[in-house]
Amino acid sequence: MQRQFLGLPTVRISCMKRLSIVILNWNGRRFLERFLPSLTQSLPDYAEVVIADNASTDDSIDFLATHYPGIRVLRNERNEGFSRGYNLAMEQVNSEYFCLLNSDIEVTDHWIEPIIEMMDANETIAVVQPKIRSFAQPEMFEYAGASGGFIDKYGYPFCRGRVFSTLEKDNGQYDESIDIFWATGAAMFVRRDVYRTMGGLDEDFFAHMEEIDFCWRIKNAGFKIKVCPASVVLHVGGGTLPKNNSFKTFLNFRNNLFLLLKNLPENRLTKTLILRFFLDQVAALFFLLQLHIKDFCAVYKAMFAFAKNFKKCKAKRNTMPKLAFTDVYDGSVVFLNYFKGKHHFNGTNFF
Repeated sequence: MQRQFLGLPTVRISCMKRLSIVILNWNGRRFLERFLPSLTQSLPDYAEVVIADNASTDDSIDFLATHYPGIRVLRNERNEGFSRGYNLAMEQVNSEYFCLLNSDIEVTDHWIEPIIEMMDANETIAVVQPKIRSFAQPEMFEYAGASGGFIDKYGYPFCRGRVFSTLEKDNGQYDESIDIFWATGAAMFVRRDVYRTMGGLDEDFFAHMEEIDFCWRIKNAGFKIKVCPASVVLHVGGGTLPKNNSFKTFLNFRNNLFLLLKNLPENRLTKTLILRFFLDQVAALFFLLQLHIKDFCAVYKAMFAFAKNFKKCKAKRNTMPKLAFTDVYDGSVVFLNYFKGKHHFNGTNFF
């Protein structure tokens, strides 16, 4: 399908830095102490680090003032969550490119340059992520992004190198730079003009899947999203909300429904939501059988929260053609993974 990206207004760059790496911090002093050294040492001349602090109650601010007085710190009066926290920060940053970087990321040498070179070479590329490997097991892909994110027609996200809980060893099998559906919010490079014109991250998501919604909207505008495996970072994961946290379960289920309501084409919306309600109840049953009572309750809380916010969320649907749906995987990752035993995805097919 031939596409044309939507033209955006060109904003004249008046700042000295081309790239601002913005870290959203909430009580993450231990991560700042551990990972800022490698980050600051990796910076090319055109890049800066900015810390956006979400009202931390630990000694993060004092630590930065003492050890990194040259780093700009933007302070929020309360914990605004991932989405609004970043949106507020990006209003105060004016570099040509933004990088949303988690505080629990360890970067490698020259992780920035190949991404900037890729984006400089093609103005239709709006978002790029590096390859994400595990900090604890550096030879393995990491859950939050691996080597590029995708989504199936029922709204379930997966990655090259990670399908549900199956994580692959990185043997270079996914080192081709390809178009992807979504880029991880753990390490996302984005053009400033695109970020602002698209309205940034949806603040009603608070946290989790807001990057998928953001990327879906960007793809609907005709832009490309890429993975750049020549750039590698290591992610701790679960630094703020661990995987077994019921609030994280609530956010994932609620936000996935928000995602579908906002972005699915009209002719697929109703039947997809009906099926998802059924599948979510199946997931709740599995939580109950495993005696994960808080997670079981979180699924139903998510459904009620979605129903309560249905009108507000539906009002965000726009008249823009749903171009990106042509890039959705036309199948069920749940069926392929759990019933067909296919646990790997190469960017085109499951195997």
